Amino acid sequence: MFDQMTILGPGLLGASLGIAARERGLARKIVSWSRKPTTRAQCLSQPWCDEVFETAAQACRGSRFIVICTPVQTIVPILADVAEDVEPGALITDVGSTKSRICREASGVDLGEAAFIGSHPMAGSEQTGMAHARGDLFRGAACIVTPLDDAASGNVQQITRFWEELGMQVTHASPEHHDEIVAHISHLPHLVSSALCSFLARKDPTWKALAGGGLRDTTRIASGDPELWRQILESNREE
Repeated sequence: MFDQMTILGPGLLGASLGIAARERGLARKIVSWSRKPTTRAQCLSQPWCDEVFETAAQACRGSRFIVICTPVQTIVPILADVAEDVEPGALITDVGSTKSRICREASGVDLGEAAFIGSHPMAGSEQTGMAHARGDLFRGAACIVTPLDDAASGNVQQITRFWEELGMQVTHASPEHHDEIVAHISHLPHLVSSALCSFLARKDPTWKALAGGGLRDTTRIASGDPELWRQILESNREE
């Protein structure tokens, strides 16, 4: 689909995206960028990554498809930072867990002839980091694409096709409707799980040896990165 694809933030989702795109031949060249030098060095040893850059702007040059895979509060600042370096006609998306604030603020960034359309692949994990990345992470999972009303239909079709090529079931929603949906089916379950863990932490620790699979299933997602989840919940505070 693309001569060159850029992944900004190769953590769990970003690196999994690189693996999956390489396996399915969706880009001839895949490049990446990370704020952390250690992550950039790790990317160099990954078979899905062809080149690593020290700045996000450098990584975007020459790419027709850019995916921002960083925490939600950094997505729009990164978009603004790379705006002058994106190619005319480039398609930019993200994997953020909230959409209303991101999409509305992104619409105020001057991208020239490039375009930003929000995406949310519902394929994360309580695990984080490139070490847990895998190419089948997206297969069979849902993805919500959140174009604004003035988005070009061709761009919406292209981003939809990309996620479908990864094996995802794609649906479209407004950014506001997306945030209402995920508040109930994703963010609320995480809060319930975290609250349960916090409550049980004050009980007799020997009770753990008596617990069955139900408790493990109910509390698994509470081990997600607390800083990432704080950003998600603050970003979707209203819903």
